[in-house]
Amino acid sequence: MFFHFGKYQPVVLLTATYLVGADVARAQDSVGNARSPVAITLDQLNVDAARGESIGYLTTRTRSATKTDTPLIDTPQSVSIVTRQQILDQGIQSVTEAIRYVPGVIPHQGEGNRDDVVIRGQRSNADFFVNGIRDDVQYFRDLYNVQRIEVLKGPNAMIFGRGGGGGIINRVLKDPDGVPLREVVLQGGQYGNKRMSVDVGDRVSDGAFFRLNGVVEDSGTFRDYGDLRRYGVNPTMTFLLGPDTTLKLSYEYFHDDRTTDRGIPSQFGRPYRYRQNVSTYFGNPDLSYARVDANIATATLDHRFETGVQMHSQLRFADYQKFYQNVYPNIRSNVVSGPNGDTATLSAYNNESNRTNYFSQNDFTYKFATGPLLHTLLAGFELGYQEGLTYRQDGFFASNGSQNLVVNAMSPVSRVPVTFRNIASGANSRYDLGLAALYAQDQVEIGPHLQLIGGLRYDHFDFSATDRRDRVAVGRVDDLISPRAGIVIKPVENVAVYGSYSVSYLPSAGDQFGTLSPGLAISEPERFENMEVGLKVDVSSTLQLTGALYNLDRFNQRLPDPNNAGFFLASGQTKTQGAEIGANGYVTDWWQIAGGYAFTDARIESGFSQGATVIRPGNRVALVPFNAVTLWNKFDVTPEFSFGIGVINQTHTFAASDDSVRLPSYTRFDLGLFYRLNDSWRAQVNIENVFDRKYVATADGNNNISPGAPRLIRAQVIARF
Repeated sequence: MFFHFGKYQPVVLLTATYLVGADVARAQDSVGNARSPVAITLDQLNVDAARGESIGYLTTRTRSATKTDTPLIDTPQSVSIVTRQQILDQGIQSVTEAIRYVPGVIPHQGEGNRDDVVIRGQRSNADFFVNGIRDDVQYFRDLYNVQRIEVLKGPNAMIFGRGGGGGIINRVLKDPDGVPLREVVLQGGQYGNKRMSVDVGDRVSDGAFFRLNGVVEDSGTFRDYGDLRRYGVNPTMTFLLGPDTTLKLSYEYFHDDRTTDRGIPSQFGRPYRYRQNVSTYFGNPDLSYARVDANIATATLDHRFETGVQMHSQLRFADYQKFYQNVYPNIRSNVVSGPNGDTATLSAYNNESNRTNYFSQNDFTYKFATGPLLHTLLAGFELGYQEGLTYRQDGFFASNGSQNLVVNAMSPVSRVPVTFRNIASGANSRYDLGLAALYAQDQVEIGPHLQLIGGLRYDHFDFSATDRRDRVAVGRVDDLISPRAGIVIKPVENVAVYGSYSVSYLPSAGDQFGTLSPGLAISEPERFENMEVGLKVDVSSTLQLTGALYNLDRFNQRLPDPNNAGFFLASGQTKTQGAEIGANGYVTDWWQIAGGYAFTDARIESGFSQGATVIRPGNRVALVPFNAVTLWNKFDVTPEFSFGIGVINQTHTFAASDDSVRLPSYTRFDLGLFYRLNDSWRAQVNIENVFDRKYVATADGNNNISPGAPRLIRAQVIARF
């Protein structure tokens, strides 16, 4: 059997801290596009991996976890990376699809209008980053300009600041490297799937490179009335200003317009007739939609001083115009059986959440020795300012003037007109957030068998929100200290045993910090504390196996005060204990794998009771399965033909932490078929859910449950010139 490495399968060079002439020459020699399409042996792959490149489904180094260019085996933390090759092979176009094969990460429905994830039992819709800079607005991100997706698990405040209690997701974008590239990807499939993306790069001169990525998509979904239209463009430039200085400029415009879909309700503790209601829409599709327009500009300056200090400085401006509206199954009532059949209750609201971000992030790295100790010292600072609007309007149905509308659960599409208005309990505020951070970290190598890492970050968090109705302003200032400590023991060069301790905080304004009530203003920040031990084994330079055991505690979780409306009790607590196993890379030169196993026991330690909602100590955290197995395999049968087989298996979960609605366990198989027509063309077919299994994919509470897609076939053609 052979492994074929043609133009459609690029080896990706990890971006170094700075790019100079010698680095460019190495990049041109090592990028797969520049090679002739010949069979490559595992020995050649080992050579490539030693250079620090992404090889197939394996990435051996990253700077995101430590802000320094560090091998994954020397990083005392669980890190999963979805490479560009895996993204292409699985035909995935969204963050939600990409993380399904990452151990310990579960997609959340996100009310049908945004990326939302649960990592190690901690839910977040804000812990998203681009090249290490916060990208925290609620929207669906596309992967057309993404080189790889990095999932860093456990609290990450030392590197990323507030939040990130269970982990963060970082997208690494494609960079101009001077290598000529012309790529077009065409995709089509069931339910009107139509998509095209382009990736064009070249050199303008010896000191200037450009790259242009673009996408346009007009697709439907397996759900009734599902509709998606999006497009984006991302031109980038790299300028070599000198042998030790590089400037990179990037601008992205991205537009996404889609039908919001909150899924189906529940009845008798189960999703309502979900095996028959796979496509049935609950609500008013004409009034349910989400739109975002994002303008993002970034400048990155890398410089190496004569002293040996390396500077990595990023400046980003991002403006997001986000609006969503939906008519959906009311979260407070299940389907009810009556003499005239089953009925469901609908409600409606919309939300405008525009935001503008300004960030300046500056890292300084210096390597030196003190006797036998080798140090990689990092110091830096971050400044940021975020401002925006949060404006919610609740819906009133014209037929009864009420905020609730009862419909036949077997015919739940409503065309009743809805009037939206801002009520007293609805958000209507302008806000601004100023933040400043200082951080320092030292990675110490004590001989070939022992490494230590220690770091500390100070964050100043100054948030203020003004209600536009009464002009009352409420503010809060937090000064947070986030430590990190780790040890790596390497009995032999390719085996590492590590231990780590880290802390992260989430200020009382929460993930999205759009408003600040008096009750929130007096609440202490939430605290996430993680202890972890793990094992990493480089079986070869192209295959890495990992394992981790961890204990993650969440303290001061804000719970509604049942006796004081608008106030909170800072007594909530969860505990997550888990084990994870990961595998990425080449088992042989013709067999690649990506995936692993996660055991996650996420429990409520301190709960509350409010009306019909009872969250008791001992309850399981929503959407977190005890056991989950994910494994994608790709087999190269001949130099022209390959196929992939994937399996996702997870045990049952609960739609909400009151554990009243159980979501069944499921197993799903995926298939990919790949054929290289010639040096420039590759065709592939991806079949999701091959055996057409009926299952529940995710949820947003007990009455917003998303059925999984039936058998879904998509074809893709990749052309490189």
